[in-house]
Amino acid sequence: MQNYDSSDRYLKNLDDGNREIALTTDDLHVAYGTHEAIHGVSLGFERFKITALIGASGSGKSTYLRSLNRMNDNIAGTKVTGKIMYRGLDINGDNIDVYEMRKHIGMVFQQPNPFAKSIYENITFALKRHGEKRKDVLDEAVERTLKQAGLWKQVKDDLHQSALALSGGQQQRLCIARAIAMKPDILLLDEPASVLDPVSTATVEDTLMELKKDYTIIIVTHNMQQAGRISDYTAFFHLGDALEYDETRKIFTRPKIKATEDYVSGHFG
Repeated sequence: MQNYDSSDRYLKNLDDGNREIALTTDDLHVAYGTHEAIHGVSLGFERFKITALIGASGSGKSTYLRSLNRMNDNIAGTKVTGKIMYRGLDINGDNIDVYEMRKHIGMVFQQPNPFAKSIYENITFALKRHGEKRKDVLDEAVERTLKQAGLWKQVKDDLHQSALALSGGQQQRLCIARAIAMKPDILLLDEPASVLDPVSTATVEDTLMELKKDYTIIIVTHNMQQAGRISDYTAFFHLGDALEYDETRKIFTRPKIKATEDYVSGHFG
């Protein structure tokens, strides 16, 4: 089954002089051994917007997301082919410094995973690993990122307490703060609110809406309401293909193919 919108068509639609594309994939395939999970997906992502990747379990949306900063490299037997273009470079190439690339394309996972360290050390860990030792710079990064993640007021007097003492929602916002400490261009999130209660979910969503002022955000979500609330664009994945990709309001009100309509209306399968 072919993608509904090719990368060329999508980028042409966005090329109105006022929009900037942060990242594209061109004919991206991902295979786990002999099983191909992604079948030649070509998409482009607009800068400073939130794009939601939706689809049933097993549709390939999380596999696709993880490919965007080479997280699938860590899975034995995985082969990723096709181009992932960022700043004029194919970051899927053999000559790419993956660790350097991940400074520009950060990621937050489904399960909050703070380090068993203090709140302060969670934020500064990557900065220190990259050689930053100046206390004023580290302090600024902690305050900046916690404010951006909507957590500063709650933890500013407890920065040296264990991050594991935070609530689930607070831990996830800490993980978001940790991901943006290196000032990435792009933030990838794999169902970041799926294990959170409704109040914490709303807070994380508010955080993402604020963050898109400074970051391009690509989020996998199984929650149709969440996609409708926070995303500017939505891509519908099914069995390893991106069947339709458009502005979220169009996906949810005027989808171009029946499979998309069935999925967003809850009549899929």
